[in-house]
Amino acid sequence: MSGRPDRRTTVLSVLALGLPLVLSLVALNVGAYRIPPKAVFTTVAEAVFPGGNGSGPSPYADILFRVRLPRLLLALFAGAALAVSGASLQALFRNPLVFEFSLGISNGAAFGAALSLVFLGRGFPPQPAAFVFALLAVLLVVAIAGRSASPLFQALLSFVEVFANPYALQSLVFWLMGSLGQATWSDLAVTLPVIGAGVAVLILMRWRLNVLSLGEEEARSLGLDTTRDKIAVIALAALVTAAATAVMGVVSWVGLIVPHLVRMAVGADNRKVVPLSAGYGAALLLLADTVARSAAPFEIPVGILTSVVGIPFFIVLLKKSGRIWL
Repeated sequence: MSGRPDRRTTVLSVLALGLPLVLSLVALNVGAYRIPPKAVFTTVAEAVFPGGNGSGPSPYADILFRVRLPRLLLALFAGAALAVSGASLQALFRNPLVFEFSLGISNGAAFGAALSLVFLGRGFPPQPAAFVFALLAVLLVVAIAGRSASPLFQALLSFVEVFANPYALQSLVFWLMGSLGQATWSDLAVTLPVIGAGVAVLILMRWRLNVLSLGEEEARSLGLDTTRDKIAVIALAALVTAAATAVMGVVSWVGLIVPHLVRMAVGADNRKVVPLSAGYGAALLLLADTVARSAAPFEIPVGILTSVVGIPFFIVLLKKSGRIWL
């Protein structure tokens, strides 16, 4: 019996690595224009070894490398970022219902990015403004004793929309619904290193999250610099959320659903919860994006899809817990 939890963790770890890979292969095949699996492999082989198959450039190359591969990579990295951010914040605040949306981090990042997009244009990367306002959202939460800053940033977003020209407003509204369809290699060149580094550090801090979740006095008695570590966790969670939101818009609930399901499976040990959340978060967002762009003749904003799943999930959790930290 003692080996059963270890076997379960091993199986879940293999699935956390395998699911994103399998879903990646599916995502490259399906869509408005279906590409046969064999064509995917030959197109990739031709890109890696030009002229190797003797048949010339593949007609699928543009679809795969300019459209599907960038959004696939964004889905994997952003899904991992949101899930790890949610798991880390839940451990830090000792509340399984806390995630980047409930704290206002997503809306803060969205406001900062929208502000940059509307007033500075696409020539200026929106990530810095998204990070600043995501961090500001967290500081406001601390300053007002744990109350969410989401309503404030929603109001500020509406204020920005008033000043947007019609073309920018249309793009902004669609962007706020959450979509990975606008991902470009230039966006990913900035976003993926930021997300990758931030997620990696949060995973390395997973044992510290275990100690911090014991409470302030207990953590200090065990030799932890609680102020430094709390600031680091909050800043990293804000950073990776802002980096993802600045490119894809507001995609919520991933940071709530994934850590909770992982915690149900392996327990509250953040040494397991945080890295497993990364894998399953990547898989969930990639699955949601694949469904969003292939389930209908038009693309469904992925933020709407995750909300349709996440809100009922949240209601169930709220009913079971009897309270919410907002």
